[in-house]
Amino acid sequence: MSQLVTIIGGSGFIGRYIARRMAQAGWRVRVAVRRPNEALHVKPYGVVGQVEPVFCNIRDDASVRAVLTGADAVVNCVGILAESGKNKFDAVQATGAGRVARIAAELGIEKLVQISAIGADAGSDSAYQRSKAQGEALVREHMPNAVILRPSIVFGNEDQFFNRFAAMSRFAPVLPVVGADTKFQPVFVDDVAQAAVKALTEEVAPGIYELGGPEVATFRALMKRMLQEIRRRRGLLNIPFPIAALMGSVMGLMPNAPLTRDQVRNLAKDNVVAPDARGFAELGIVPTPMHSVLPSYLWVHRAGGQYKAIHESAARLRHD
Repeated sequence: MSQLVTIIGGSGFIGRYIARRMAQAGWRVRVAVRRPNEALHVKPYGVVGQVEPVFCNIRDDASVRAVLTGADAVVNCVGILAESGKNKFDAVQATGAGRVARIAAELGIEKLVQISAIGADAGSDSAYQRSKAQGEALVREHMPNAVILRPSIVFGNEDQFFNRFAAMSRFAPVLPVVGADTKFQPVFVDDVAQAAVKALTEEVAPGIYELGGPEVATFRALMKRMLQEIRRRRGLLNIPFPIAALMGSVMGLMPNAPLTRDQVRNLAKDNVVAPDARGFAELGIVPTPMHSVLPSYLWVHRAGGQYKAIHESAARLRHD
């Protein structure tokens, strides 16, 4: 019988790519999520019965134990960008991550990959980053052989970064940007998935790996890149951090808050791979540049959609 991997949060942005790769590698995949009926899109990643969504609440011991029982490996992809209801940073990203590692160790599971984030720091003024660091510490306490992946901002077909601002540009003449000079190192989602799969299926040294793409760019430059890709001209308005913090305090009270004060704190710091960090090179992976991926999904935000490039080509022929 093939080996079984449990991917907690396996229907999310990063998790679904890991699930697909693990299925392609011949593993049985248990996708553990809060709403299995909304995760049916993962089933076609494998043959009938190979990939199955199951219920799991990372805040509950019994629930986590149920989905880990019988597994040979586990990946924890669960993370939140803003707190809502019972889903607090500490409960999900710190205690929740520790719970997964503790129960995995109790069940004798030897392979664990924790998806964290660049910037995780127990001394950060951001609750998000503190909880990420606390989660990492608990994971390493219970499973010292775990592999922890810290990606920078992740891009890909379902991302909530480029897609979000591209959608805004359809209606807004100006795009507000908090931290226009903050640097990012965007990483392709499938490269992160490849790193996770390598950690599960090959001999990879335990510890932390920071994952960034081949390009470092400011928030402003990334927005210009996105606008160029979708063929739209929009102004970029840099929101000073003090004003952004006030906006975040108010917006943070809204359901599905578009901006929170904690996110403003995160945007004040560069999000790039540290000079001395292990990363893709140590994993034997060559990261994918943005130019080879962005056109494949941002075209939907162009005024002419997939036909925009054809119209541009025809216009050039007329002028020639």
